[in-house]
Amino acid sequence: MGKGGGCVPSKKKHPTSAEDGAGTSNNTAPIAADEETHATPTVTESSENAQSVAAALEVFIVFYSMYGHVEKLAKRMKKGVEGVEGVKAVLYRVPETLPDEVLEHMKAPPKALSFGRSRHWMGSRLDSLLVLKLKEAAKKPRRNWTAITQLAHHRMLFVPIGYTFGDDMSKIDFIHGGSPYGAGFYAGDGTREPIEIELAVAEHQGKYMAGVANRLSQG
Repeated sequence: MGKGGGCVPSKKKHPTSAEDGAGTSNNTAPIAADEETHATPTVTESSENAQSVAAALEVFIVFYSMYGHVEKLAKRMKKGVEGVEGVKAVLYRVPETLPDEVLEHMKAPPKALSFGRSRHWMGSRLDSLLVLKLKEAAKKPRRNWTAITQLAHHRMLFVPIGYTFGDDMSKIDFIHGGSPYGAGFYAGDGTREPIEIELAVAEHQGKYMAGVANRLSQG
């Protein structure tokens, strides 16, 4: 037998290997979330983390806009949503399905269905869990009622503003959009832009809806 530790490892030595290092701090380190995604974060059992997540309530404003009218309402609605403390608004535009050459040759404003499903751009998005939709004002009450049936299948709540905006919404001395169902506008032949009262109703709807969502999130 020779001298030294040969076949018997010394008790003073602490061998290390890649296998021993795996599964320690490297695998348990928190993973940084992508700020551009909206996936639900994983929350540990911590009251501080729960409070921080609760404060980051997001309201998605999903809209379709061909000529930019609805987009202006959506942006004004975003301002109203973010007027509620602890609530953040996220704009989501429904992708266009018509080819560019078709859009270029379209001269008349698009017309939605007066009964049944909404126009197919929005209908297809509703089938993939549409959260909120903004629509043009023509025959609005009937189409809003039929839209509620689509939301019900996804267990979504319809939050009308009623007459909370005030007397200005009921003025009849000039033409304007907006009703107890929510924001709207009168585009005419497509050249008329949303006026201030129509934008103000959209902002009010955003703030009103965000307040309801905030209270629901707090139980």
